[in-house]
Amino acid sequence: MENRLGELRKNQGISQAELGAAMEVSRQTIISLESGRYNPSLGLAFKIARYFDRPIEEIFFDEEDKSK
Repeated sequence: MENRLGELRKNQGISQAELGAAMEVSRQTIISLESGRYNPSLGLAFKIARYFDRPIEEIFFDEEDKSK
């Protein structure tokens, strides 16, 4: 699964630590999400989507969906 989390976070001027604190996860979890080493739980994905006021599929997507 790929994501636009880093792009959204940077556009909002939010550090990885700040986003982690807002999501109640560690900065390392945010780093792992952004690098694609870790896929979020459904609950965390919803929380992130609400935080950025975007649909989940606009943030997290399958590699095949990226070409569409």
